[in-house]
Amino acid sequence: MTVDWKFAWSILPELLSGLLVTLKASLVGFAIAAVLGLVFALARRSRSKWVSAPVGGLVEFVRSTPLLVQLFFFFYVLPQYGLRFPAFLVGTFALGLHYSTYTSEVYRAGIDAIAKEQWEASTALNFSMTRTWVGVILPQAIPPMLPALGNYLIGMFKESAQLAAITVVELLQTGKIIGSHTFRYLEPITLVGILFFALSYLSALALRQLEVRIERQHR
Repeated sequence: MTVDWKFAWSILPELLSGLLVTLKASLVGFAIAAVLGLVFALARRSRSKWVSAPVGGLVEFVRSTPLLVQLFFFFYVLPQYGLRFPAFLVGTFALGLHYSTYTSEVYRAGIDAIAKEQWEASTALNFSMTRTWVGVILPQAIPPMLPALGNYLIGMFKESAQLAAITVVELLQTGKIIGSHTFRYLEPITLVGILFFALSYLSALALRQLEVRIERQHR
């Protein structure tokens, strides 16, 4: 079977529509991962074992189980207990929850890298805990974290293809639907791979530039 370029061009707009859904799922999922990851990181630093131990256990459990299993659990198991949500919402939440366990480690490493003197200075100035975190610690900790967080965003973008397993009509699912309707899979699946590669590669290049810029600022 040879590539039919005319057919490939004709299906490109439909694939781009699926790509838009993929991008939305990735960005919403990343927003969830960024917020939940910070919450998990702070909770695991809690002096109370009643807080740090359960959160630590949850993080390890989620990180140690496949994303696909989590997608199936939220989409197929929870409805049996009356908890039914749209596929896109389930997919983005599962992505966000799964990757929040990784971003939490990025946050924890960034926070631990802050010099002890910064904490002592905040205490000496009688800063409240909220002001210490918001005004002193996080502004210094987050910039060095950005490249690592960006890598997880790229990973989330690529893994969003698994949302096809729960009927989300994202990029891969769109390609599969086109193939099933036309009985030609070469062009749609090849284009899906090219689109994933192009955006992932360009994003990786942008992250490298960001990392170089951050390194220059900290010299």
